[in-house]
Amino acid sequence: MKRIVTLFAIIGLIAFSGCTTDDNVDSDTIAEVIDVNNVNFDLNGNGGIRRFGFTLFPGDVVLAYRATGVENGRTVWTQIPETFYYDDGTQYFTYKFNFTDVDFELYLDGFNLNTVPSNLRTAQKFRIVIVPGTNPSIINKSVNNKVDYSDYYAVIKRYNINDSNVKQLN
Repeated sequence: MKRIVTLFAIIGLIAFSGCTTDDNVDSDTIAEVIDVNNVNFDLNGNGGIRRFGFTLFPGDVVLAYRATGVENGRTVWTQIPETFYYDDGTQYFTYKFNFTDVDFELYLDGFNLNTVPSNLRTAQKFRIVIVPGTNPSIINKSVNNKVDYSDYYAVIKRYNINDSNVKQLN
């Protein structure tokens, strides 16, 4: 009888030795980069709601950038919110966004949005970056993850995101 119990104990040890309970890694989350082309804001500042096409996980972060030019052959991406001011320093309008676990919205916020010039209101291009996160209830808060989120290229490099195959939304 002792030999049978010992045999079961060894088989059980071998069977369970391959299991892991590392909850700090969420292997289902992936980084995603989405271009939103030809965004036209109406005179009320609405730019529309768009679906990701997947569901975000708890802890995932969404960053948004607006194409503001080209420098040295690379697109210049300015993080939003991005605020514009009148010459006297008062706020004119701001590009903003919000998101849920399934969609995001781009919009303008400010006063007299009907006076925003058409070159800042029509045919705008945005880049949405989903940075995979870890469920906030299990994240290791002692890890030093400093990155300049206003710098699109620093974010891509820090999180090892491949932006060569960008999902296109119109």
